[in-house]
Amino acid sequence: MANPQDQAALDVITIGRVSVDLYGQQIGSRLEDIASFAKSVGGCPANIAIGTARLGLRSALLSRVGDEQMGRFVREQFCREGVSVDGLVSDRDRLTALVLLAVEEEGVSPMIFYRSDCADMALDERDVDEAFVASARAIVVTGTHFSRENTEAAQRKAIRIAKAHGRKVVFDIDYRPNLWGLAGHAAGFERYVKSDRVSARLKTVLPDCDLIVGTEEEIMIASGADDVLSALRAIRAVSPATVVLKRGAMGCIVYDGEISDDLEGGIVGKGFPIEVFNVLGAGDAFMSGFLRGWLGGESLETAATWANACGAFAVSRLLCSPEYPTWTELRHFLEHGSPHRALRKDETISHIHRATTRRKHIPSLMALAVDHRGQLEAAAEAAGAAPEKIGQFKVLAVKAAARVAAGREGYGMLIDEKHGRDAMFEFARHPFSWLGRPVELPGSRPLRFEFSQDLGSQLVEWPVDHCIKCLCFYHLDDPAELKAEQQDKLRALSDAARRVGRELLVEIIAGKHGPLAGDTVPRALEELYGLGIRPDWWKLEPQVSAAAWRGIGATIERNDPYCRGVVLLGLEAPEEDLMQAFDAVADVPVVKGFAVGRTIFAASAERWLAGRISDEEAIDEMAGRFGRLTEAWLSQREPKAA
Repeated sequence: MANPQDQAALDVITIGRVSVDLYGQQIGSRLEDIASFAKSVGGCPANIAIGTARLGLRSALLSRVGDEQMGRFVREQFCREGVSVDGLVSDRDRLTALVLLAVEEEGVSPMIFYRSDCADMALDERDVDEAFVASARAIVVTGTHFSRENTEAAQRKAIRIAKAHGRKVVFDIDYRPNLWGLAGHAAGFERYVKSDRVSARLKTVLPDCDLIVGTEEEIMIASGADDVLSALRAIRAVSPATVVLKRGAMGCIVYDGEISDDLEGGIVGKGFPIEVFNVLGAGDAFMSGFLRGWLGGESLETAATWANACGAFAVSRLLCSPEYPTWTELRHFLEHGSPHRALRKDETISHIHRATTRRKHIPSLMALAVDHRGQLEAAAEAAGAAPEKIGQFKVLAVKAAARVAAGREGYGMLIDEKHGRDAMFEFARHPFSWLGRPVELPGSRPLRFEFSQDLGSQLVEWPVDHCIKCLCFYHLDDPAELKAEQQDKLRALSDAARRVGRELLVEIIAGKHGPLAGDTVPRALEELYGLGIRPDWWKLEPQVSAAAWRGIGATIERNDPYCRGVVLLGLEAPEEDLMQAFDAVADVPVVKGFAVGRTIFAASAERWLAGRISDEEAIDEMAGRFGRLTEAWLSQREPKAA
């Protein structure tokens, strides 16, 4: 007979709290003085669902969110993370819970829970579907949801179903005294208040568990004992479960049999000496790592090591779930370690983290570029058209691209801020895959940014999924002083993009200011990589040979295997020339698409600005040209018949 665990569609379902966390971005500040916040998904079981999904487990959350913008944010983020939302109910009568948090000093993070009649605490037995619970190898029940009758009933029903179907039951004690009414609103960071009422409730959960995880304080509240050793023995007296004692910076101890007189007499995983930056959410990252090992059949020592490593990532970074490692990131750390006690300062690990947690997968990209400024300004002046007509024309270009895309994946645009604000609003009305926005001053050499040389303050105002695009006229034979100045600008741009969490596309045009040989661009990219510049995308001109493209691909793979790839630029080439360029890269895997502008819009812009064609005619013309190019590109990339 097959093991029922092998038939499960999910690895783990977590049950309970889910919130939107608003983290103060001013470190070392009182919550009273915080001026800006970063938003993320929070709540112990929600964090664990995301943490385990990042580590490769098939996870889901059973809970409720409000039927409003914050609830939709939670749902959309789960989908981006690969967490199943089949058990996530939208509550029309209640709001999604909010938590405000700050890092005041090392290990001190004041927090305020906004949870009055919130959606997740309205979970009840009707939300617990037997088939859904039975579809997972394990469920994780959490402490806070035993604090009310309705949520307790929901979790106990889930436990009964899990046990009836031979599934594992995991208990994360997750004790927050003020969520049990034992501390005031200002005491959200309070970790322990002794309570016979809470202990009596939690004791009854222990016999049904296969795995119990908690801090020293949580082990004591779950057992009712006044010291850790007595607490462990009290738990063992009623439960054969594996017990994991979390000890913060000291790692953890796992007890899988009788409890000896020696508190240290358990299984200990490898520890990781890390600077403690923010302790919030570290336990949830820890649990994610432990479950990855425990459910994967690893030894308890290995599971504990992975748990300690995941906890180390969390305490070294600011937020909760967004900071948890991916499986790729964790394996790199376990294999190579880090020279930094503060993992957030390890650029190699941070780069892997950013690359493996991107908001969406974009395996190919076909973009209509209308970020041109000087060319359209000249066309408007020649036609005697008012400058505002440029922005109106760009809206038409968006409509043309949307007509071609027709809601399909892989289509995008380049739109500038100077003339394209209305075009960006129009863009947001359509389901495009990607938007790039230029920051360079058009034609500048040496490179200058258009609106401010302090890009960081500008980029924080951008939507999180807008990609920075920067064109640099860069050639190996440039004078040393010019090259150094260009490099400094690109490095500052790269640093700003990383700091504000925006993707970056760097466009390199070498052929305009020097000969374009087969090794020109590969060597230029090698120079930029040597400076620590690792953009998500490169945008490059057509090359002189297949060997040049092979050199580019090898350079990118050697320096950054996580790069999204290269998109071809058009340089106002005729359609026929572009299609030949597409042919030349048909077998070059690093080239993922194209971003073409004037070839598509130039003739239509000239006639529309002069009033010789209507809006619809301009849209038709641009859609026709863009459509032909996309069809040519797709036909080259379709799998060839054997």
